[in-house]
Amino acid sequence: MPRLAANISLLFTEVPFLDRFAAAAACGFKGVEILFPYDHPPEVIADKASMAGVKVVLFNTPPGDYAAGERGFGALPGREADFRQGLDEARRYLDWIETRQLHVLAGRIARDAAGAEDTYLRNLEYAGDLMAKDGVTVLIEPINLEGYFVKRPSDALQLLRRLGHANVKLQYDMFHAQNQEGALIDFTETNADIIAHIQIAGVPGRHEPDQRGEVNWRGVFDLLDSHGFSGWVGAEYNPRNGTIPGLGWAQEWGIRAPK
Repeated sequence: MPRLAANISLLFTEVPFLDRFAAAAACGFKGVEILFPYDHPPEVIADKASMAGVKVVLFNTPPGDYAAGERGFGALPGREADFRQGLDEARRYLDWIETRQLHVLAGRIARDAAGAEDTYLRNLEYAGDLMAKDGVTVLIEPINLEGYFVKRPSDALQLLRRLGHANVKLQYDMFHAQNQEGALIDFTETNADIIAHIQIAGVPGRHEPDQRGEVNWRGVFDLLDSHGFSGWVGAEYNPRNGTIPGLGWAQEWGIRAPK
């Protein structure tokens, strides 16, 4: 049975952000994800999550100037100081919120840019060592985004195998993966040892992960159960017609409209 977490940066947007913890809990979610928590003090987020009875299971390192298109600094030569500053900022939130997974953004740079891969691996090693002291797992995610350094699961796999760090794992976003390479079942079966977190959304459209798309989600969840996957499965999608009306896909796993 999947442990479903609601990405409250995309879901429950019908209410203000700080009310989304309680909204998710009222629908049966035990965990939530946040893209970037940094607009609110960490103690406030920790209090809201605690009062709602949900765990914040994942968030991202600071992206930099998001409006200008920045998406982190992990693979950007010359931006190592910005990368480490972002880790320090994330740690403030990790300490308060007690989140045990952190997605480290790679940034936008050509895959074959001079020095990018070595910079990324050095930064990941640093982050993996640093976060291990706090009991936090570092994650990398292939993202189907123009110019992003890690776009395909095969790229992430090659980097993780080369790095070989016990505290750096894969955040397998199946929406991005299906768009880039497909073969979700084969990849999951072959690389279960490095997958720590999964995210889902319907393909195409990034809406509810239901039967309208091209992915057999029942088959995916059955596979995860057969492998004993104990991580969280993040529902990271854009609802077609409101969050609560679209939760029918998850009723089997205890997620439904509040009474």
